[in-house]
Amino acid sequence: MRSRISGAAMIAALLTCPALGADDTDKLRAGATLMSTQVYSLEDDRKVLKAFEGLRVADVSDGMDFVGLHDVGLVNPEIHPLWKDTVDYSHRIIGIAVTVRYVPTQQPPAGKRSEADFDKWVGEFYSQRTPEPFTPILREGSVVVIEEAPETDVGSIGSNNIMAWKLRGAVGVITSNTCRDTDEIITQKVPLYLKQVGRGIRPGRNEVESVNRPIVLGGVLVMPGDVVVADGDGVIVVPRKVALEVARYAHKVIDGDKDARRDLYKKLGMPEDKSTK
Repeated sequence: MRSRISGAAMIAALLTCPALGADDTDKLRAGATLMSTQVYSLEDDRKVLKAFEGLRVADVSDGMDFVGLHDVGLVNPEIHPLWKDTVDYSHRIIGIAVTVRYVPTQQPPAGKRSEADFDKWVGEFYSQRTPEPFTPILREGSVVVIEEAPETDVGSIGSNNIMAWKLRGAVGVITSNTCRDTDEIITQKVPLYLKQVGRGIRPGRNEVESVNRPIVLGGVLVMPGDVVVADGDGVIVVPRKVALEVARYAHKVIDGDKDARRDLYKKLGMPEDKSTK
C-alpha cells in the first residue's frame, strides 16, 4: 500500500530550502536564487556547437522526442524571425544561450524638463538601471536570449547594439517581446527572433534584473549554456545535459530527409536547395 505524506510533513517540506538553512530568513528577504547554473568552457561550447551544425528546429525537436522530452523546449511560435533568407538560410541560429532578464520599471517617467536635463536623465537611467551587463561575457557562438519586460513597448534591441553584440561573437538574438530599428536590422542581416516590434527607449520603461540566470522565453525555461536553435519553424531550447544525445539523433533524421529530398528534386527536375548539399 502506498504511503501518504502527512499534511505537516508536506508543509515542512515546502518550507525547506535546500540552499538556505532555517536561520537564513534575512537572506531570503534580501533575495535568493534557488536554481543553480553551470559555467561551461569555450572549448566545451565549440564541441556542442559542432555537434549541432546543419540541424534544423524540426530535426532537433525529433531528437528531443528521442530523449523523452516531448514538447519540452518548443518556444511559443509567436516568437518568430524578423527576416528570412530562403537561399542561404542565414537567418538560422545555432548558439549557446547567454541570458538576460529585463523587468518593467517602477521609477517615474522623466516628465517635462530641459533638453540637457532630459539627456542627463536618459544617460543615468541607461547606466544605473537598464544597462547591458551581459555584453562582456559574449563570445564565439553566443546567442543573446532576452526575457523582456512583458507588454512593454520598448526597444531594448536596436540596430546599433545588435551589431555590437555580433562584433563580440553573438550569432543572433532572441527576445520574448520587442525590438526597434527593424528596417536597419533586416538590412544588416543579423538573425533576430521576436514577438513584436517595439519603439520606446529603455529609460522609463524597463530595468535589468539578472544576467546568466534562468529565464522564461515563450513559455520555455532557458538556462545559461543551453543550446538554442532557431529557423523558419521557430525556436527550440535544448537542455545542455542532453545536447549531444539530441544532436546525434537529429543528424540521423536530417540525413534521411536529405536523401529523400535529393531523389524527389531529381525526379521533379528541380535544383536542390542548399540544405541538401
